[in-house]
Amino acid sequence: MTFQLSPLLADDRNLALIRLLQAEPRLGTAELARRIGMSAPAVRERLLRLEEAGVIRGWRLELEPKALGYPLTVFVRIRPMPGQVPKIAELARAMPQVAECHRITGEDCFILKVHVEAIETLDRLLDRFLAHGQTTTSIVQSTPVPPRDPPLPG
Repeated sequence: MTFQLSPLLADDRNLALIRLLQAEPRLGTAELARRIGMSAPAVRERLLRLEEAGVIRGWRLELEPKALGYPLTVFVRIRPMPGQVPKIAELARAMPQVAECHRITGEDCFILKVHVEAIETLDRLLDRFLAHGQTTTSIVQSTPVPPRDPPLPG
């Protein structure tokens, strides 16, 4: 399977808009327009086209788990028992502590990013997955490279 670069990214002004929003996500349309020398309606139209094409997947708020009472972030790898893959995905979707769930290659089939209040909470969460497979858990000590977007072309 090959993927092609969106034709919208061949436009320097679209790239400029994305770069500005990456650096300062709270910039309004009028300020974006001023900075790239376009009208606000033209910028809104470009942003809409970038969203419709799937280049911009959405707009979101990023919260600090520790400030919400979740001081532990862990990664859980899961190796399902035969026939349990759909049940693990369903269980992960149902648990609000699961921030991310990825189906992966290798001996394990899933990797989850989980935020919990305490080790006891983690134990209960893992027990629910253990009914469907084997887990391996790693506690995050620090995050030297925070989540970031993929690099833009050019």
